[in-house]
Amino acid sequence: MATYFGDKEPAELKDRLFPCIWVIAIAFAILALRFWYLQVVKTNYFTELSLSNRVRIAKAYAPRGFVYDRNGILLAESRPGFDLAVVPEDVQDWDKTKALLKKLAGIDEDEIKAKIKESKLRRPYHSIRLKEDISWEDMSRIEASEYELPGVVIEVSPKRNYVFGEATAHLIGYVGEINDKEYAELKKKEANPYGLGDVIGKYGLESVFENELRGADGGKRIEVDAHGRSMRVMEITPPSPGQNIRLTIDIRAQMAAYEGMKDKAGAVVALDPRDGRVLAMVSAPGFDSNAVSAGVSAEEWEAIVENPLKVLNNKAIQGTYPPASTFKLITAAAALERNVITPKTRIFAGPSFRFGNREFRDWKEEGHGIIDVHTAIVESSDTFFYQVGLKTGIEGLAEYSRKFGLGRKTGIELKNEKPGLVPSMDWKKKTYGVQWYEGETVSVSVGQGYMLATPLQMANAFASMANGGKIYLPQIIEKIETSGGSVIKEFAPAVKAFTGISPETGSILVNALRGVVAEDGGTARSLNVPELKIAGKTGTAQVVKLKERIKNIKLIPYEFRDHAWFVGFAPYDDPKIAVAVIVEHGGFGSSAAAPVALKVIQAYLGQKAEKTPVPGIKETPGDGL
Repeated sequence: MATYFGDKEPAELKDRLFPCIWVIAIAFAILALRFWYLQVVKTNYFTELSLSNRVRIAKAYAPRGFVYDRNGILLAESRPGFDLAVVPEDVQDWDKTKALLKKLAGIDEDEIKAKIKESKLRRPYHSIRLKEDISWEDMSRIEASEYELPGVVIEVSPKRNYVFGEATAHLIGYVGEINDKEYAELKKKEANPYGLGDVIGKYGLESVFENELRGADGGKRIEVDAHGRSMRVMEITPPSPGQNIRLTIDIRAQMAAYEGMKDKAGAVVALDPRDGRVLAMVSAPGFDSNAVSAGVSAEEWEAIVENPLKVLNNKAIQGTYPPASTFKLITAAAALERNVITPKTRIFAGPSFRFGNREFRDWKEEGHGIIDVHTAIVESSDTFFYQVGLKTGIEGLAEYSRKFGLGRKTGIELKNEKPGLVPSMDWKKKTYGVQWYEGETVSVSVGQGYMLATPLQMANAFASMANGGKIYLPQIIEKIETSGGSVIKEFAPAVKAFTGISPETGSILVNALRGVVAEDGGTARSLNVPELKIAGKTGTAQVVKLKERIKNIKLIPYEFRDHAWFVGFAPYDDPKIAVAVIVEHGGFGSSAAAPVALKVIQAYLGQKAEKTPVPGIKETPGDGL
């Protein structure tokens, strides 16, 4: 053999040896890298995984802060609820588990798969919520089958309860489980980010004041057995409840507005003209905030979102409408302040006004005769204001509209407020690339055409007439308190601007608004309750122009009916409440919107007085455009 090999190795053996050495070296390198990855890079992961086999961290959710009205009446609270959850790592037989969950809690296999898929970012041994706020019956059945359902747990978490439900839905809003997009955004911003499955404010004040209402979660360190069942609690960190919020809302006025708007679409806003505090804010139709917070099906949610009446819009701040005859007060203010007319100027206000080749009609077929500005406001003469608005000009109307707060957001602490629209020559040129026509000024002078305002803006504008010219920042929060009642922050009234209207003009406007309710020919005589001393203005905003006058609105298709307005305040000589009501497709302001305002004013001022009939006076069926 030695003779055969000599002092040299066979070439064939050498060719095979080196590749083998390289393969072995690479294998050891890969193995070393794997050991390094597992022991260094993933050390925290596997440490947590091993500990989680015997020690679990169970989150203790902090109850959200309570919400109260101005008088301390509870509007939103947190109550204990029970959630059905699963820890996938502890489940031993998925088929058996899924079958039992369907039988005991009505959860089908597809729902379980979807929940697990949604929780792909979950940390090991952390539970996945399958069903929120289960009933006592479901909980009892599941607890009785505990040993057959390893990995299935019942967790206690606070649930939101809105005491007045739909009546405060658009204002307070609702909460819901954080979604992937919200989680990703908050993880970037928050020092202590949310976890998947946490509840977050989704809408209304719940969203705006999320940081104050949220609180700080606590937790428990729990020793578990091989099946994930709790053996003993090792450590407890109690949660800290969120802060409480006291609103400026008066729930009596709020409920009156809600009741008044049942079976209607539109909005109601009530303010205290002395400081800008919001006393009531209702948008109709509403939605069940308790049901939405608890979680609705995809079909139910789709029905809410796609409702043609725009259920999720807070129409008090997002609905923009032609202000119609309520705008005549601003036209009057602009004309008086610019000396276009005086209080004694008398103009013939006939059944129609012809300008160019177009005829602009008055709501009153026979017209109003020769009248002054006071009578024109009381009787809501269109033809009077067509002429006055034309003389004032679009720039004058635009200037005074802005003085009264139109065309810009009020600044209220609610999301997605709309600014409305105050048209002008420059606006039209920039928007449409064409010039302004004087015929368009005629329409704007009675609150039609391009002019748009929100109910909150109109309430604020009339509040400024009541308080002598102050435009307040509408205030919805009175103060924020600890769960123990200590005041953290108080919100003081803030004046944003002054209308600059002279006292003489202000007096003319207030007296005319009182006349609308108290004088013969006034378009809101149905509100003439002596004890309340209401002053205000009705309005009927055209949706489409009809060829013929039709007084019976039931003969007009719903979507073509006019919007009904009432804006006013009371008592006129010492104003404590200003109210704006818009009823979409309600027809006449005097019959559709004014009664709602009366309910709100009566509720807030604490009056039980019924409407006092005035002998010989019939309710006026129309109130101008």
